[in-house]
Amino acid sequence: MGSVPVTVLVVDDDALVRDGLRRILESADDIRVPAVCGPGEALELARRHRPDVALVDLHMPGTDGIEVLRGLRASARPPRVAVLTGFGEDEHVRRALRAGAAGFLLKDSAVDELIPGVRLLAAGGSALSERVVRSLPDGAGEEAAPADPPGARLLTAREREVLELLPSGMSNEEIGRRLFLSRTTVRDHVSALLAKLGAANRVQAAVIASGMRREGHTDSAAGRVPAGRDAVGRDAVGRDAVGRDAVGR
Repeated sequence: MGSVPVTVLVVDDDALVRDGLRRILESADDIRVPAVCGPGEALELARRHRPDVALVDLHMPGTDGIEVLRGLRASARPPRVAVLTGFGEDEHVRRALRAGAAGFLLKDSAVDELIPGVRLLAAGGSALSERVVRSLPDGAGEEAAPADPPGARLLTAREREVLELLPSGMSNEEIGRRLFLSRTTVRDHVSALLAKLGAANRVQAAVIASGMRREGHTDSAAGRVPAGRDAVGRDAVGRDAVGRDAVGR
């Protein structure tokens, strides 16, 4: 038997956009879209279909996409929620960060970005359009992801390596393969670096990493965030310092 497909709920006020996204996603053998809808139906359809992933338009006329995001995250079996955005919506992106979005994808995302993004979300990773991250202004992280958090100097060398990979959207398992670590060990490192950086989830940490790189707050020799001594180790932070949704699998 084949693997169980990833199920996706698409929430957008434009029927043409919804149908277009469904066709793109279902062109992949391992993705199924049981429902597409406008914002008013999102919570009911999420309860009915229990999707693995939800893609939510960030800005819908007459409706706050952030509220849809919050409602889906508060459901009994919350999907991994990524918001669909466009350029020039920086304030909405900041609000989505604070609301716990697991990813950001441009509405005009090509197939080679949208489908892998959904797969990453389902695997516990973060779907981050590089164009969205690069387009964020210098102050985009002011509340949700400070550009130069003091805790960055508390990161261990291994935590810095993990942080550098978060903007790619990799899941813990993929990071583990890259760094030759177990998934559990990567999860511990993510928990620790989130606590030290004051980030609510791995998406915020990814934005911090990108902002620090852009601002030059990196070790010029290694291309990584500056390190300090292991003043706050893994045992001090603890595996449960942040929730599963923030850490990922």
